[in-house]
Amino acid sequence: MNLLLWGITLGTVGKLILGIAVLRVHVHILRERKIDRDVLNALRREQFVTLIGLAFIVVGYTQEILFYYGSTEFLSCTGSECASLVQAAFQN
Repeated sequence: MNLLLWGITLGTVGKLILGIAVLRVHVHILRERKIDRDVLNALRREQFVTLIGLAFIVVGYTQEILFYYGSTEFLSCTGSECASLVQAAFQN
């Protein structure tokens, strides 16, 4: 494992930990119920956005790993060709 892979991995783990921490704070505040309804609704929206952000981090990490350590055929594929390349990458 080279330095680039370590850097990508540690950066992604750090982002995930930060996102999970934000979600835990939101859950804690939502359970308290000592805040008005507008703030609670805003926190629910922020939770949703945070979950989307975490999903993007995971997908981005996967794409980076495939780019740097997978086949370079991903750079020029289209449609079903890309789908078969992704499937082949995960089967190896």
